[in-house]
Amino acid sequence: LYTKCIPDPEIIIRTGNRKRLSNFLLWQCIYSEIFFEKKLWPDFNESDFNKIIIKYNKIRRNFGNV
Repeated sequence: LYTKCIPDPEIIIRTGNRKRLSNFLLWQCIYSEIFFEKKLWPDFNESDFNKIIIKYNKIRRNFGNV
């Protein structure tokens, strides 16, 4: 894979009100937190990003453990 030297993403933000990944990094995003944003990419701003980071920081991640 072209991403073998790059760490797996912890957060994926999908803009445009689509709730699909379209085969985007399927193996690499297995433990990623995925956020779906209704805004289109040109309208997505720093405030939106900061809100997602705050939500992400509140998540208790267990990486597949029960």
